[in-house]
Amino acid sequence: MQARTKLARTAAMVLVPVMALAACAGSDDDTEGADGPGTTDPADPPGNGVEAQPGFETCPEDPYNCNSGERADGGSITWLVVSGVRTWNTYSPEGGTVYGLQVLHGIYPHIGMFGPDRETFEFNMDLLAEEPQLLSEDPYSWQYVIRDEAVWDDGTPITADDFSVSWKLGTSAEAGHCEGCRSRATTNFDQIESVEGSDDGKTVTLTLKPGEVNLEWFTMFGVDDVGGGVMPAHVAAENGFDVDDPAQLGDYFEWLQETMPTFSGGPYRIVEGNLEERVIKEPNENWYGETQPTLDTYIMRIIPDQGAWVPALSNNEIHGGSPIQLIEDILRSLDQMPNVHYHIQPGPAWEHIDFNLDVPELQDVALRRAIFTAIDADNIAARIYGEMYPEYTRRTNHLFAEDHPNHVDLVTETGMGSGDTDAALAILAEAGYEFDGQTLTLDGDQIGPFRLRATSDLVRSTSMELIQADLAQIGVETNIEPTDDLGTMLFEGDYHIAQFGWSGDPAFVGLTSQYYTTGSPSNFGGFTNDDVDRLAQEELTRLDIDEAADIANEIMRIVLDEAYVLPLWDVPVFTFITDDYVNVRDNTATSLRGVYNNHEWGTAVQ
Repeated sequence: MQARTKLARTAAMVLVPVMALAACAGSDDDTEGADGPGTTDPADPPGNGVEAQPGFETCPEDPYNCNSGERADGGSITWLVVSGVRTWNTYSPEGGTVYGLQVLHGIYPHIGMFGPDRETFEFNMDLLAEEPQLLSEDPYSWQYVIRDEAVWDDGTPITADDFSVSWKLGTSAEAGHCEGCRSRATTNFDQIESVEGSDDGKTVTLTLKPGEVNLEWFTMFGVDDVGGGVMPAHVAAENGFDVDDPAQLGDYFEWLQETMPTFSGGPYRIVEGNLEERVIKEPNENWYGETQPTLDTYIMRIIPDQGAWVPALSNNEIHGGSPIQLIEDILRSLDQMPNVHYHIQPGPAWEHIDFNLDVPELQDVALRRAIFTAIDADNIAARIYGEMYPEYTRRTNHLFAEDHPNHVDLVTETGMGSGDTDAALAILAEAGYEFDGQTLTLDGDQIGPFRLRATSDLVRSTSMELIQADLAQIGVETNIEPTDDLGTMLFEGDYHIAQFGWSGDPAFVGLTSQYYTTGSPSNFGGFTNDDVDRLAQEELTRLDIDEAADIANEIMRIVLDEAYVLPLWDVPVFTFITDDYVNVRDNTATSLRGVYNNHEWGTAVQ
């Protein structure tokens, strides 16, 4: 049984930096404005009398039930993960990637997630005894009531203590709760004044600081929020960490970085594995949810080499996956496999180009504008996706997809991403740069070369080569340096110009703070602007979702005027699965993608 709510006019955006990533539109239907979400029941989940629907053909019309069917007891599945993860701690920038969240999903209890219709937030009623309630707007406060049956795998009740520890793990150093915690996104958690328990800890009351507002409060501790769920307080105590001591809580943060979680508050538990090759899970015998896993073993196999995917599938070494990019050769191979279903659709991520503003030459906004103007984003996207998915969408807003009611085209009129070499050279000439037909100089000194970095997948490799050629037209030399550890590269600022993506769910309030405010852990390139910092704080105080969106658009105008981030395109994605399995489908409203409902997966009844 799931309780559902539709967001009032929100857009599908991101909460995590990704190693090759990837948004959507909201609705005004069945809402109660800022006072709280309304409820609706857009579709019945599998097993509620819905007729079996094998394959992905019905996904556009019925995204909750396509590829559904009756599960047999037992069996094993191996799921493709396309990149390794550096640490086990999903709260950290290195561990809180798309791949980290996918690998750890099914372990941490969570409040809920956006469903496959890409606009409906589904509360996790396996964990919750009732739908969350907004208690007050002054101060802003709400509560979660946890089911008595909800326990960690060792029988310890899941309580407010776990929410409190998780909140503190996700805060900034300035908040004073944790020394050494390095949360990947602190904005929302820093708003919280207190997390208190009552009814033996089963009622969790969250109260924001005076004047703070969170219009999307009901998504807090959801799968796309910081960490992807709730961490256990009792595990900290068992390992000698006093979570009320900021220094020891920081030690617990580092322990979570290094230690494979053998605990679980979800349907699966990890029994073996490492973050470079594979992670093996089995059902959690103390899972309290309504739908029990039927698979005996669930393996997440990490294969960064795209050329190895089809052979692994042919050899029954993997059975499915939901990669973050379309790859033409792989799709053609899947066409030749009669026992494999696959489905292409817009994904939850968007690609962009960022500068590292710690690089002295790149501190000149005129140079940055010229570089962005010289890049031909449409040509690159057409070269990559034209034949496979001609419906791809050029991104013209940092937060809102083109079909979102709050979307404003911020990019086109600037000329950035247009590939207009003459306009780029005019910007440079006005700023005092000289171009001799090959080399760009300023006061006699050559500009560059710059380190142009991204992951080494086929899509980004092609993009990097085309960007390199575009920039050569204005005399800007670049050296392409692929990385197999994007999270660390970004966190350490080990780049001059980078292409990567953001991926997540339809909630957007606070994302401008995460991406663009001074000192934010996700503001990798070191952008700072007093107006952006002020407006980001104003956005967090608005009680009207459209007012918050207007402020977000104003922030993004400034970011674009400063030529810090150039949106490129919404990333189309695909999911595939052999016909041996049922209830496997994509969910492009979340970074989890195909693994969002992994406890419902099973081998098909023959």
